[in-house]
Amino acid sequence: MIEIELDGQKVQVPEGSMVMHAADKAGSYIPHFCYHKKLSIAANCRMCLVDVEKAPKPMPACATPVTNGMIVRTKSDKAIKAQQSVMEFLLINHPLDCPICDQGGECQLQDLAVGYGGSASRYQEEKRVVLHKDVGPLISMEEMSRCIHCTRCVRFGQEVAGVMELGMIHRGEHSEITTVLGDTVDSEVSGNMIDLCPVGALTSKPFRYSARPWELSRRKSVSPHDSEGANLIVQVKNNKVLRVLPFENNDVNECWLADRDRFSYEALNGNERLTAPMLKQGGEWKTVDWQTALEYVANGLKQVKQQHGAKAIGLLASPHSTVEELFLAAQVLRGLGSENIDYRLRNAEFTTNEGASQDAPAVRWLGTTIASLSTLQGALVVGSNLRKDHPLFALRMRYAVRTGAKLSVIHDRDDDWAMNIAGKSIVPAGQWTQVLADVATAIGNEKGSKAPLQGNATDAAKAIAATLLSGERKAILLGNAAAHHPSASSLLALASWIADQIGATVGYLTEAANTVGAQLVKALPGQGGLNAGQMLAGGLKAAILLNNEPEFDSAAGAKGAAAIGQADMVVTLSPFKANMDISDVLLPIAPWTETPGTFVNAEGRVQGFHAVVKPLAETRPGWKVLRVLANLLGLPGFEYESSQDVLEAARGKADAGQDLVQGGLLSNKTSAAAWLGDTNARPVSAAIYQLDSIVRRAPSLQLTADARVANEVAA
Repeated sequence: MIEIELDGQKVQVPEGSMVMHAADKAGSYIPHFCYHKKLSIAANCRMCLVDVEKAPKPMPACATPVTNGMIVRTKSDKAIKAQQSVMEFLLINHPLDCPICDQGGECQLQDLAVGYGGSASRYQEEKRVVLHKDVGPLISMEEMSRCIHCTRCVRFGQEVAGVMELGMIHRGEHSEITTVLGDTVDSEVSGNMIDLCPVGALTSKPFRYSARPWELSRRKSVSPHDSEGANLIVQVKNNKVLRVLPFENNDVNECWLADRDRFSYEALNGNERLTAPMLKQGGEWKTVDWQTALEYVANGLKQVKQQHGAKAIGLLASPHSTVEELFLAAQVLRGLGSENIDYRLRNAEFTTNEGASQDAPAVRWLGTTIASLSTLQGALVVGSNLRKDHPLFALRMRYAVRTGAKLSVIHDRDDDWAMNIAGKSIVPAGQWTQVLADVATAIGNEKGSKAPLQGNATDAAKAIAATLLSGERKAILLGNAAAHHPSASSLLALASWIADQIGATVGYLTEAANTVGAQLVKALPGQGGLNAGQMLAGGLKAAILLNNEPEFDSAAGAKGAAAIGQADMVVTLSPFKANMDISDVLLPIAPWTETPGTFVNAEGRVQGFHAVVKPLAETRPGWKVLRVLANLLGLPGFEYESSQDVLEAARGKADAGQDLVQGGLLSNKTSAAAWLGDTNARPVSAAIYQLDSIVRRAPSLQLTADARVANEVAA
């Protein structure tokens, strides 16, 4: 540690730190624009000039290394005058358009100009003009004359996103940030550039001119999409969500958001929202009141049970639903006497997890903490395009690779991961088991052990094995396609054996916001119950669809939707006008912004959230709808007054009153034997902007390059 004196205060910082780091530790603010704690040091803006004793001129705090005994003054006349001079230069060309700027009210330049700017400019020359650029549906670069060339956006693309989509061309007053070739910005995390921009040069295109920052209420929430469980700040005006920003949590999403989390809110204000219960009568949809709709459902379920037995009733649940909704859905179905409930809509294999019981489910999870992904020294990812399936996990993995980690991939597509891949095997999905067996054999040869399934130690297998045999902190991660694979248990068995041999963790990246929570509350078929694949094959007389659309959310696709549509009664609970061609009843339930709830992310972190706006029109929270339906069915034990009561009941079922997730409940152990399986297997995984019903209805996301490619493939 090195000790320096900063504004008369002794501060100890690690060797190699900059003066800016010491100031942060001491709680002393130094004005800056280009410096950001998650980016490399550029020292572009010079706003952080400070007075260093014995230095002939002011020094940039962000780029001046500390030395033992250094004396720094950040508030001396010399430092203040230097900072004021820099501000004067920055404002020479900056347009005088604060009243119409979207960044007004949260602009770093505006804030610092108050303290360090002059009352008038000494420069009389014309201000420069930079032409606007069209870089896609998410980021607005209409006002690039405001840019102060801090290059935060450029460095973010290079260092964090892994794709240099923006850069600086020309010199002096002709310098400008651009895509150079006129391309669009297509990164799946591009929206973070908006947050990083300290002025109004890069702004949110969907939010543009919608509201002023001081008009917005800010409420904390959790992302309902992938399994990261990103922490959010949802900004609201007039009971309408207008913007979503990251809430910093270094253990989960750091200070970043995926574009899927940031812009999906548009769907919540769209025309496809279901605003009142609807019944199909004579082939036409009619709006009814809640009492009529719920009585119709309750009577229909009673009639099906009486005529065909409880086993003719089934429920397909989305793993994007809350813990409370999934728990009550399972309780309602089991109260009717049926075990036909499942959330695994895209799976091709349905097995009981080892160690699972009625009271203690064995829950598939990440196998390690999310934060630990940044410190891995070796990793093997099977069956995932990590960058598109789990964008924020990819950021952590990219950081690990940049700091020396060796990453290997087994997949059926040679995707651009925007990071160095040390070992790669791109083969059809049906051959993944063979490739993993080959890797196990190569590792077994090195360790003197016999692999559970003998393979061939090919050159590709040896290359992957080499990346796993070096280093200490290692992980084998099974992606969405591996979880949905017809040989999923075999892949897990081989991965577990390899992990035991090399001292690595093994786990699933998990697909949805609440995949882990769905397992905890046993939204799974019990003894004699039908799994999702069996229900989607047809045969149900009454089907309940909780927050999902079988055509888009299941492995069976349109065939599954048609099979469900053959039931005597199909009930859809959704925030949107979904499944209208196969349903008999539509019940509008609240999306994540309009209901309290809980998600459990891939690492088993329990994250609760509150409603940030009131439910739209006649929409009701899903847990309330299920509770009232249970009451109309005459089922006992549904006297819940709040979502907290439901969560407490779910806790009781999961682990007898302790925290919802205990180490003993999280288990990726398997007793399944490794086998080659179906060599024609083609697991189903959702494209980045087709993951759930919300992102599918977000207009700006559907205009992105990723969405266009996915739609072309689907067509």
